[in-house]
Amino acid sequence: MPSELDSRLLRATFLHLPGIGPATEAELWSRGITSWDRFRAAGALPGISSERRRRLERELEATEQALHEANADWFSYRLPSSEHWRLYPGFRGKTAFLDIETTGLSPYQGIVTVVAVHSTDETRSFIADDNLEELPAYLQRFHILVTFNGIFFDVPFLQHRFPQLIVPSAHIDLRFVLRRLGYSGGLKRIEQQLGIGDRTGVEGVGGLEAVRLWEAYRRGNPAALDKLIRYNRADTVNLEPLLAFAVSELSRRMLPNDPPGLTA
Repeated sequence: MPSELDSRLLRATFLHLPGIGPATEAELWSRGITSWDRFRAAGALPGISSERRRRLERELEATEQALHEANADWFSYRLPSSEHWRLYPGFRGKTAFLDIETTGLSPYQGIVTVVAVHSTDETRSFIADDNLEELPAYLQRFHILVTFNGIFFDVPFLQHRFPQLIVPSAHIDLRFVLRRLGYSGGLKRIEQQLGIGDRTGVEGVGGLEAVRLWEAYRRGNPAALDKLIRYNRADTVNLEPLLAFAVSELSRRMLPNDPPGLTA
């Protein structure tokens, strides 16, 4: 079960309840109802009849059970995909940060060469013609996927390469989460803007150079593969502090009376 501190952001969420949209949730927050317990303890609520309230409270009982069981899937199926970022503080251990390298911009014109998956336990690399076939089974242990532009790039490439791939039910695409905060452009540009991320040893490497490194490795240069793996891992590992920043900042902006200790 997630700790009380980690689950506090999720406990402030009401969007998973039937009939509760962003406007209603914001209205609840403005009235100081920033947790499920406060909802139960509140008096009459404008626009919510006593019968509807009873139904919502039954839903909150199921919600509490899902949280107790650390069932991230239960929440991901009920929350809007744009709000999946709220799951991260309570489910870090079920989160996979992922980035891929390819030889082209389209799944039909290029191949996946290297994939990095970073989690609280380890950072693993999967390499074409080596252990890439292990990736689908490895991803099944996670319930939250974090990428940067993965909705349009990483996931389509992987689904083309592995048609039976099961993607985690919650997908946090940081490109769009960070855009809500006013940060746009590529991953490296945003890292520089925020002063977040470590690219020691792979400074200046980009997508085109990644293709060249793969080609050099295929021609017999093992050092090129080592550098490509380090570059790919930097792209992946740096997603973690970026997500922590985004969750903390979005929470601060959205909740008018942020509960003490609510951090990413």
